[in-house]
Amino acid sequence: METNVVIQYDGQIMWDSPAITKSSCKVDVSFFPFDAQQCRLTFGSWTYNGNQLDIHNALDSADLADFVENVEWEVLGMPAKRNIVLYGCCADPYPDVTYTLKLQRRASFYVFNMLIPCVMISFLAPLGFYLPADSGEKVSLGVTVLLALTVFQLLVAESMPPSENVPLIGKYYIATMTMITASTALTIFIMNIHHCGPGAKPVPKWAKKLILQYMARICFVYEVGENCLSAQPEKPEPPPQKGEGGVRGTGMVCKTQCTCNHEQLLRNVEYVANCYRDQRATQRRTGEWKKVAKVMDRFFMWIFFIMVFFMSLLIMSKAI
Repeated sequence: METNVVIQYDGQIMWDSPAITKSSCKVDVSFFPFDAQQCRLTFGSWTYNGNQLDIHNALDSADLADFVENVEWEVLGMPAKRNIVLYGCCADPYPDVTYTLKLQRRASFYVFNMLIPCVMISFLAPLGFYLPADSGEKVSLGVTVLLALTVFQLLVAESMPPSENVPLIGKYYIATMTMITASTALTIFIMNIHHCGPGAKPVPKWAKKLILQYMARICFVYEVGENCLSAQPEKPEPPPQKGEGGVRGTGMVCKTQCTCNHEQLLRNVEYVANCYRDQRATQRRTGEWKKVAKVMDRFFMWIFFIMVFFMSLLIMSKAI
């Protein structure tokens, strides 16, 4: 576009040339969406050196009076600096004026649409440990939360430019997804412990002392009838008492003068009592494994709650 120039009597020439300047700068998205960018615009002459054409900045910063506000970026300033560059090919100086455009991203859109939903979803992962194992929804809850975070991760990847640096919100998503994957794997392991059948081995002594006594008190896991301060010791099943005149344990006493029918009846009652005693022992062993699984559920629930809280606090502190 051809424009007029204004020439004054002292030789100064004012040339107002309308132009749209496009520039490219390196974008660092390490702290996305709380990042700040700096773009430099350098104005100088390649044809004339500093002895032929001298360039000075009239103001210390660019005039932003006619700047149109942007919904995504906030302009913090645009300072100007005059530089004199000496190249190896020539002894003459080449002056230029460099404007540094300082931009700050408006993070409210990303906080309310991507960050807060992710924090709310991540708090559902520890609640999977609180869900009863008999409900059958513990693993499906973890998988559903993992799929939801995957969708948000794809939205973040689409909303930012390609870069070799992993953004802050992306690191938060990856850490949360890793935590949910670990919680789902631990849930499967705990469900296997909960559903130990009658043929399972008894709970080891170290597990009874560590998990059923100490960890149960720390995680506030108590059965009905137990004291909150100290758990009641288990009462062993009384062994059957055999005497000279017969067997006592079922409320029936048979003397040595019993007939053959009475002896057969006594053997049948003793067999039923032994079966009932074995059934009680099996139920007690199964109940111990279920309590071990419940204590581990509560323990991992508090551990993952603390992890989610500190990760959310870390990502929110970047916004302040």
